[in-house]
Amino acid sequence: MKRLLPLAVLLAAAMPALAAPGTTAQREIAGLMQVLEQSGCRFQRNGRWHGAAEARAHLQRKYDYLRKRELAGSAEQFIDNAASRSSLSGKPYRVACPGRSEQDAAPWFRQQLAGLRGH
Repeated sequence: MKRLLPLAVLLAAAMPALAAPGTTAQREIAGLMQVLEQSGCRFQRNGRWHGAAEARAHLQRKYDYLRKRELAGSAEQFIDNAASRSSLSGKPYRVACPGRSEQDAAPWFRQQLAGLRGH
């Protein structure tokens, strides 16, 4: 029994580390949403431009839907499955930021993710 106690303590200490990937993904996705909302950029979906706050709300709904189906387990999956294109039309989302050229949303989000990660 005494030999099992150190093992149990070690496993208990490791549990937060084992849970970290999901927590990290959720933090990164929340960070991407925050960056979008605070960016001052406009967000185009299906040919119509939307403000950053409205875009964030839309992507939050998509993320919630995907999370329930375990299709957004990483920030990359969120970008690929929610933030890149319309689920209805398949058209890519676009981002237009002040003083910068308009671009597809996927590379924009990947650039923001790299910034969040410190790369």
